[in-house]
Amino acid sequence: MKIGYTGWTWLINHEDNYKWEFEQFLKEAADLGYEVVENFAFITRYFADDAGEVKGLLDKYGLQMANLYLHFSEDPEADYQNAVHYVDFMKKIGAKYMNMQAVMWRDAPNDRPTDPAKIRAYAVLSNRIGRLLRDNGCVACFHPHANTAVFTEEQIDRFLQLTDPETVFLCPDTAHITLAGMEAASAFAKYASRIGYVHLKDVDPDVTVSPEWPMNRFLPLGQGTVDFKGVYKALKNAGYEGVLCVELDKQPVCNYRSAQISREYLHNALGL
Repeated sequence: MKIGYTGWTWLINHEDNYKWEFEQFLKEAADLGYEVVENFAFITRYFADDAGEVKGLLDKYGLQMANLYLHFSEDPEADYQNAVHYVDFMKKIGAKYMNMQAVMWRDAPNDRPTDPAKIRAYAVLSNRIGRLLRDNGCVACFHPHANTAVFTEEQIDRFLQLTDPETVFLCPDTAHITLAGMEAASAFAKYASRIGYVHLKDVDPDVTVSPEWPMNRFLPLGQGTVDFKGVYKALKNAGYEGVLCVELDKQPVCNYRSAQISREYLHNALGL
């Protein structure tokens, strides 16, 4: 398995300084011993579709871009055309995976009833993008996420039943799985045959922390209660050899410190 880190949190502070911040992310990830990185697909705009410039920076720091992350909108045709554009960029920079995520809401309530029609629509779009990715030598992975239509175990099960297991894979996230009420290690064992990519982050178990936005409870690895040893065991038992990508939405101190804590945990607790 390769250990990766997500870079978008470096790129949200200064709208006129994206290239510098992206290179700083690569520099820090390499310094901490991460092998691969990922970023939201909006990186294509920051570099005006110059894949060569991005690949040059990756090579400079000895890193591989594993994944670009596609956020769905309310326009499935536009989403598909974005995937067409991004897969070309992915091939030029050596990325293999594309994470797909349903539209996220920010208004209350956070938890909403299952919407079978919306899940079906996402499945149709994901199947289409999955075929596109497969035909271009890449892999499409859907990412269940809080405050979206595909989040709970029931919703994930519905989505998987409606998607082609040969072309649409799953990117479970230990923290979102936990927020959804599942035990992470058991969920990873259950979905092992469909897992194509993995996100790791920890969770504060105190539900009184930020009840209006539970994602504020996310923590660096080892600082919450997620059973990462169990998750790792489930993946190993299933023969998973892909990427374990660490991500953290909110930093207790700074991006570098969060990435450092998580990298040390993976080494000390899991021997990675």
